[in-house]
Formats: sequence, structure tokens, C-alpha cells
Amino acid sequence: MATSQTQVAGEARSLSEKFYFAAWRWHFYAALYVIPFMLMLAVTGLMMMFITQFDGRDGEKIAVEVTGSEISYADQTAAVLQAQPGTIAEWIGPKSPELATVFRVSTDQGQRLVALNQYTGEVIQVWDRRAGWYDFADNIHSTLLIGDMGDRLIEIAAGLGIVLVLTGLYIWWPRGNALSAFVPDLRARGRALWKNLHAVTGFWISALLVVFLISGLSWAGIWGGKLVQPWGSFPAAKWNDVPLSDETHASMNHGATNDVPWALEQTPMPASGSEAGITGLPAGTAVTPENVIYLGRELGMEGRFRLAYPGGESGVWTINRDSMSSDSDDPFVDRTIHIDQYTGKILADVKYEDYSWMGKSMAVGIPLHMGLMGTWNFLLNTLFCFFVIFVCISGAVMWMKRRPSGAARLAAPPVPADLPFWKGAVLIGLFTAMAFPLVGLTLLAVLAFDLLILGNIPAMKRVFS
Repeated sequence: MATSQTQVAGEARSLSEKFYFAAWRWHFYAALYVIPFMLMLAVTGLMMMFITQFDGRDGEKIAVEVTGSEISYADQTAAVLQAQPGTIAEWIGPKSPELATVFRVSTDQGQRLVALNQYTGEVIQVWDRRAGWYDFADNIHSTLLIGDMGDRLIEIAAGLGIVLVLTGLYIWWPRGNALSAFVPDLRARGRALWKNLHAVTGFWISALLVVFLISGLSWAGIWGGKLVQPWGSFPAAKWNDVPLSDETHASMNHGATNDVPWALEQTPMPASGSEAGITGLPAGTAVTPENVIYLGRELGMEGRFRLAYPGGESGVWTINRDSMSSDSDDPFVDRTIHIDQYTGKILADVKYEDYSWMGKSMAVGIPLHMGLMGTWNFLLNTLFCFFVIFVCISGAVMWMKRRPSGAARLAAPPVPADLPFWKGAVLIGLFTAMAFPLVGLTLLAVLAFDLLILGNIPAMKRVFS
């Protein structure tokens, strides 16, 4: 009986070891691709957060001295256009009276921002929109400065990052001293210390890392733009028989700059020029920008919000407050209101509670991802980014310590022989391919490389072993 139990225990231990080495091998290969991208995302993310926190993106940190009442809106726009000729496209109100008002001006050379002292009419600063250090970091963070190709490469890295987390948690799972799985064992030395610090840190950031990866993937061109966003978009049917434009809300964006909530980007815009809608401006009131701004305040818009001018004859006035754009640190008060440019009627009024559950998740997830939900969020994300950098560096250090000195090979974890339940692994791979298409294609490419190249060319097998 004892011999039988020992044999079963030996078989179970052998099976556990096989799964461990399989998970470790996938973790290793995923890390080879993911680590450079993860380091880039963490560093550029830190850059953007610190710039937003201390300097601002759209002039929201520029201070002015309160000296009496604001000059008229007409005088404000005249001062703006004198300093920067073009067409007023957007008014951006200040978060508090001690901050400057900002106007966006469309010119033949692109979008320009003008910061104005609304009390004196003095133009404080004029600059190209999104052409500073924040935008440089943002463009690296999202496209590697190479457009759609960069977006796809980063999307693959984010998807493989989820594989990295799942395999990492399997490797981390306590099998001996449970305490050292949760608390660093500083008594360890050499590679054992690095392994323990890597595992413990990775465990504590794993849940937040998945949140960041999923919210980041929802911005990506394939998984986000083609699958998740259309499914989670606000349905245009809720406009209540309001005439629709051929343009979607994404037409309000400018290049890589997102000016409308994620859940509305693919929703058609309402169109001006009918008797549809509900009472907004009182009958007989001129539909002017200052009156529409006043209407926004009457409807509950406080502090920083935006007024986008109509685009074309069927365009609408759009009053918008969006935490993703740093208008507030509370996504639950996000709101988008469309006003008929001819009648002043409200054609649409979309609040956070009107979104689908996916839209609500992204309305919170995006500003959380960007560190815009207050000081606590900025500090949490800063700490998180440094931990991500440490996990990446410690993983590379472990590999260098494990790799034989002077060996011209990767020193990858060995392939477990006769691993059972391989059909289940294939099934999981198929589900992954359906959920994340680019990741699925990447896994299939790696599998084909492993079977066709490494399995048939001894020299290549030695390099990747």
C-alpha cells in the first residue's frame, strides 16, 4: 500500500513539474517580446503623468490673476483671433477662476491653442496643439512613432502581457514556504533573491497590471477598435428620432487626440436643421456661443468643460465634460450635450449612467489608466510604473544569471516531454486567438516556428534551447 502511494505521489510530482516547466517556457518566450514594450510603456506613461500633473496638456495649469469681471465673449474671441488668425473651433473653460481660458483655433497649418486672461484680454501663450513633450511620449506610447504598425506591435505585447501574468501566477503559486510568496525573503542571495523579489512584486501588481493591459488594449486598433468598442458603443437609437449625421463622434478627434468619450467615438452625431429635440435655449434667444455656454452651466456643468463649435451646416454645438481630457477627476460626472445650431434645442444629453456596462468600465478605466482621478491615482500609477520597471529588469537579470557564461544560446526552460492534456492547451489557445486575434496569430506563429523550424533544424534548436 505504501509503495502504491509513493508511486502515485511520484507520478503527481512529475506531472506538476511538467506543467511548471511548460508554464515557465511560455513565460520566458512571452517575456522576450514583452519586456522591451513594457519598459517603454512604463517610462512614457510616467512622462505623461508627470507632465499632466505639473504642466498640463491643454493649458489647464496656466494661472491668471483675478481682476474684476471677465470681459465679454466677443472681446475674448477678438483678442484670440488677433493673436492667432483662423477659425474658433472650441472654447475650454478653466477649472477655477484663477486659471486661464483656452481657445482652440483651426488654421491652415493645423490646430492651435491660445491661452487667454479672460479678465484683461491678454493673450498669454499660443502653441501647436499636442506638439510638446507630452505628445511625443504619447505617440511613442501608442504607435512607437510608426503609425498602425506600431499600434499592432504594442497590441501584441499587451495581449502577451496577459499570458505573462497568467503563467507568472502559475509559477508563483506557493509550493513550499507560503510566506515568501507574499513577503520578500531578504535572506536569499544571488539569483534566488532576484527570483523571490521578481515573483513577489509580480504577484502584488498582477491584478492592476491586467486592468492596465485590458484598458490599453481597448484603445488598440484591432481588439479595441474592431471588436470591443463597436460592441460597447452608445447606441444611436437612444437619440429619440433625432436626425443623424453621416459623421461619427470620432470626427471631433484630431489625429491621435481623443476629444470625445470612448463609448461615443463610433456613434453617429445628431444633425442640426430640424424641429427635433427638447427645449434648451428659450424661444427667441440667439444661438450664440456665450448663450450655449450659459445653458451648459444651467444644466449643471461646473468648472472646466468644453464647447465645440458646429462643423458644417448640419453640425451641432457640443458641450462636453470628459475626465479622459482632464476636465474633472470624477468620471461619474462625464457628460456630452449636443445643441441644434439653428434652434438651440437639445438633441442629445448623454451621461455616465447612460453608457453600457462596457462604456462605463472604460469611462472609469481610461482616466484610471492615465492617472487623472486625483492625487491618489497619480501616486498609485507612479508606484505601479516603477514596480513594472523593476519586474522587467529583475526578469532580465534572472535570465542573465541563469544563462551559461559565454553560451551562444537563449538558455530557455526545457520542453517538458510527454506533457498530457495537450488538447486542452490547444483549446485554450483557440479561445485566446478568438478573444485577442493578434495574440492568437502570434501564438500560432510561435507554435509553427517551434514545430517546423526548431523541430527540424538542429542548429536552430541549439540556439533557442
